[in-house]
This record gives sequence, C-alpha cells and structure tokens, in this order.
Amino acid sequence: MPNGVLIGYARVSTADQSLEVQTRRLVDAGCYDVYADRGKSGATTSRPELEQCLGALEPGNTLVVTSLDRLGRTVRGLAELLDSLHERGIMFRSLAEGIDTGTASGCLMVTVIADVAAMERELIRERTKAGRVVAAGKGGRPPRLQPHEVVEARRLRDQEELTVDAIAARFEVHRSTIIRALRTDGLAAAGYREQSSGR
Repeated sequence: MPNGVLIGYARVSTADQSLEVQTRRLVDAGCYDVYADRGKSGATTSRPELEQCLGALEPGNTLVVTSLDRLGRTVRGLAELLDSLHERGIMFRSLAEGIDTGTASGCLMVTVIADVAAMERELIRERTKAGRVVAAGKGGRPPRLQPHEVVEARRLRDQEELTVDAIAARFEVHRSTIIRALRTDGLAAAGYREQSSGR
C-alpha cells in the first residue's frame, strides 16, 4: 500500500442494497482503494472486507468512511477502533461528520468519542454497585452481575466476540460467573460449554 494514501471502507446492511453511492463518494474524496462489505449489519463482527482493510492500512495512510455508522453501532467499539488506528499511526476521516484526525478539530472529536465511551463504562460500574447495595440491604446475597450487565456480557460475547476471560476481566469477576450468567441468559442452549478453553 503506497504511503500516505486514503483507503475507503463502505458497508450496507442487506445484500440487496447498493454500494454505489458510498463507493462513488469515497472515490471522489480521493481514495486509492475501497473495501466494501455487503449484507453486514453494524452489529456484525464478521466483516471480512473491513478486516482486510484494517490489515492493509499502514502508518501514514488514512481510513475514510462516508459516515461513522459504517464502522459500527456502539460508541465503545468505535472508540476502541479509533484508538487502535491512532496507535498504528493511521489517520481517520468520516465525510458526513466532517471528522479528520489530521486536523485539530478532528482529534478533538475523537477525544470526545473516547470520553463518551469511558463515561458509558463508568455508568455501568455505578449501576452495578448500586444494585449490589440494594440487594445487600434487603438481606439477600448480592448478585455478582446485574441484569443489564448480563445483557452487556452477551453483547460482548455475541457481537464483539470477546473471550470469556476478557469479559470477566472487564466486569472484574471470575470467568465462572460470566459462564453461569451466559448460560442463564440462554447461551448454553446454543451449545456453549464451560470447558471451551478461553471462550
């Protein structure tokens, strides 16, 4: 991949949608090449063209999308991706939002996105603590995970494909707690087994 070029990424959620408009906008923006996933929703982690695009990017390149929602649906996932690009020396542009990390205002916007993701994580922790205090006050054994955390754990497992160990570390609980929560939430019915190492 030539140094300093713009690489575009486009995505449509269903197979019958056209990629033409996004592709044209990316080419008009000066993209050297465009990767495109068809029939992949923003919540889908298996996006082979995006994976190839990220693998092809080199320091000095710029990843360009027509809008932020082409990369994903969660603030947390977007913040993690942008942070990864920054660490690799890769810039980012989103045409619809006017974000360009090659400018001061673009860098500020990325910082805001990261702050929102951090705030979201802190709110989850606070709700967890509050739920445990309430449970303890009623004389019951406080649950290790609150219902909203089980939902989040399932999302991390199904959509972001994190390992059980990674999810346990995020919630600061033992991996067996995550396994029990996911089984209760129905994952066992899909063939999940505790002995699956690291998964």
